[in-house]
Amino acid sequence: MEVILGISNRHVHLKEEDYKVLFGNIEMEKVKDLVQVGQFASNLTVDIETPKSKISKVRVLGPLRSYTQVELSKTDCYTLGLDAPVRTSGNLDGAEMVTIIGPNGRVTKPCAIIANRHLHINHEERIKLGLLNVEKISIEVGVQKRAILHDVYIKETPDGVLELHLDTDDGNANLLKTGDMAKLII
Repeated sequence: MEVILGISNRHVHLKEEDYKVLFGNIEMEKVKDLVQVGQFASNLTVDIETPKSKISKVRVLGPLRSYTQVELSKTDCYTLGLDAPVRTSGNLDGAEMVTIIGPNGRVTKPCAIIANRHLHINHEERIKLGLLNVEKISIEVGVQKRAILHDVYIKETPDGVLELHLDTDDGNANLLKTGDMAKLII
């Protein structure tokens, strides 16, 4: 079974309390919809700072969430001097401390992770593909630099659209881009 691939660059998810510290009354506007229903790239960016370095203009994704999370690649972590853990979205156990800087303020908290490889899916697709009791799978990617990537987590949501998410390090290592196809190994 083939599935479309989305390469996920560094980005930030914010909870309302932190959003207000960073942006005050500035309204978040949608620049473009993402594949997952209701998710979008906003017009807002922040800087991510550590004692070692800073990465500027990191995109804020919407809508607001119940937690604040900075998703980085391992390459970003080298730049920032971090050893962020690989985690599923929302699992901030052991997350690295960073300062998020917006136009109105700054928030410092342990919220930096490397997002694990994951397959977005809804319950009906999961049944159809025989993945009900499966937590993770492997995928075959690439044409010029083919590889099998293991430990791809299943991320089921009620309105999930079948899409594979990899970070920029996985994408670059295998010469992949958003819109490429990957083969699920079930």
